Amino acid sequence: MVPAILALPVLFLALALTLTILFLISKHYDRSLPPGPPAFPVFGNLPMLLGKSPHRTLQAMAQRYGPTMSLQLGQVPVVVVSNSEAAEVFLKTHDAAFASRPKMQASDCVLYGSKGLVFSEFGPYWRSMRRLFTSQLLSASKVSSFARARERGVKVAVKAIKKAAGRGEVVDISELVNNVAEDVVYRIVLGRSRHDEFHLASLLHEAINLAGAFNVADYLPWLGSFDFQGFTRRLKRLGKAIDQELEKIIEEHEKGSSGGCHAWGGHRDFIDILLSLMNQPVDPRDEQSQVMDRTNIKALLLDSIAGSFETSATVIIWVLSELLKHPRVMRNLQDELISGVGLNKFVQETHLANLSYLDIVIKETLRLHPPGAIVTRESTKDAMVNGYRIREKTLIIINLWAIGRDPKAWSNNAEEYYPERFITNNRDYRGYNFEFIPFGAGSRICPGIHLGLTTVKLVVAQLVHCFNWELPWNMTPDELDMNEKYGLSSPRAKNLLAVPTYRLTCEI
Repeated sequence: MVPAILALPVLFLALALTLTILFLISKHYDRSLPPGPPAFPVFGNLPMLLGKSPHRTLQAMAQRYGPTMSLQLGQVPVVVVSNSEAAEVFLKTHDAAFASRPKMQASDCVLYGSKGLVFSEFGPYWRSMRRLFTSQLLSASKVSSFARARERGVKVAVKAIKKAAGRGEVVDISELVNNVAEDVVYRIVLGRSRHDEFHLASLLHEAINLAGAFNVADYLPWLGSFDFQGFTRRLKRLGKAIDQELEKIIEEHEKGSSGGCHAWGGHRDFIDILLSLMNQPVDPRDEQSQVMDRTNIKALLLDSIAGSFETSATVIIWVLSELLKHPRVMRNLQDELISGVGLNKFVQETHLANLSYLDIVIKETLRLHPPGAIVTRESTKDAMVNGYRIREKTLIIINLWAIGRDPKAWSNNAEEYYPERFITNNRDYRGYNFEFIPFGAGSRICPGIHLGLTTVKLVVAQLVHCFNWELPWNMTPDELDMNEKYGLSSPRAKNLLAVPTYRLTCEI
């Protein structure tokens, strides 16, 4: 008889042994799967990724096993895609079979059971949500109507930087850009400034960090009930706190006290639009479809806020990092701004269309630093792809970071920051050229590209036009740390610091 003190360890060992045997039986070498590294029992290939940057590790593994690679992460079968040819097959040729998103504990606890757009399963509900975003929230005319909100948020930042420049201070560009992006998104989505008495931003930052971290429950559900990492407790607490903040904001709009469509240039913010759809069918063409309720609205608001300010801020900071790293490119961009705008005026959104060098600077930054290093899909059915059998519920990982650095697509200087490479090719970031898909491709491509890039271009152009920037403490460009930390948006590992000098002849 096993002593009571040993009962739990023995039970755990027996369970692990049983799972190991089942795993070895089920994973007897299957030649119908793409090639991949040997997997450990129970945990599969998870130990190979823990404590590392997954996009870098997966790139190195793909160089050995090929651009379409098979892994086993716990109980989850995985296929990793690492070059443009393979990406096109999964995201275009077989798009419908791989158009869903995997279920994650974070999306269940914080994102209202994935009732928004980003993490919802492929199907009629997702189609309706995407149609709503593209037609009512993110249309070209709607994006244009937010111009005043963007310009106002950027102007506040320029004033703050000018004061710091007058005192010769070092500016934390990362903190400043995050504040600008957050303020612009708040004005557009919530109809309010980030300085209002709400605490949504800090909660969302924590939720984004948790969603981008490794959660054992997503890959080994049988360990999830133990909550070894404390993720379940933290996610439930965050979900409750975020819901309370959103309820306050929605209630203000319902009472008409937020100022919404009057405070920021006359546009209707996202909440105004979504509240106007309350109690209507999610699919207007089908009166029997699900009715839009408060849960749907809050899930869509979270998608809009988190997706907008996190990705926009991350891209802006990487652009400015690369410009400080490459003074030649900074000078070229400033020359274009002098020619196209002039030192006696600020950049307006009407200038952006004529700033061609700015455009290729943004593109080159997106190539090396996509807003998300990897994107995920999930197969909705069994499919044969290039002779491989991909089973239903397989997790598909598209390594955008590796695709942007593929020497076969970008020549031997793929690791070099060289914006001029885009002068001689027509590669575009809207999902048509699979060598360059920083926002994904196919049916799940990011619907907010136009809104996000308009903000990115305006902020970068304004900060580069208004100020000369130098690295602090006699640091040379070669000494600038360009490492990233892994997360949903792969931001810089360390905040970007620089010393500004105001260079315009006009006053703010």
